[in-house]
Amino acid sequence: MAKLFADSSTIAITSFISPYRSDRLIARELHAVASQDDADAIPFIEVFLDVPVSVAETRDPKGLYKKARAGEIPNFTGVSAPYEEPEHAEIHLRTDELAVEGSVEKIVDYLQAQKLLDITAGQ
Repeated sequence: MAKLFADSSTIAITSFISPYRSDRLIARELHAVASQDDADAIPFIEVFLDVPVSVAETRDPKGLYKKARAGEIPNFTGVSAPYEEPEHAEIHLRTDELAVEGSVEKIVDYLQAQKLLDITAGQ
């Protein structure tokens, strides 16, 4: 679905719990080979939403962390299963230190710097 949006020059933001570097590398490579040449490659921008597990637990309206700590949910990322931090994320956001608006600003700044977004277009 994201590729269809990209083909129409629309930015697609997708959100996944993707705890393993190898899985994220596959997604990055799929973007690279989605075109015939580098000029048409679909940009892949990894955004690392970094938050300590203790803070994530306070933001958990469904109580999943509590269930995972009680052993009710096996292989829960950050509790009973590992999370491999990105080594080279294009954008790193500490969501315990930045408000939503600040995070959005950092993303927009990055997209503008990469010439992927021009907020003055159409004005």
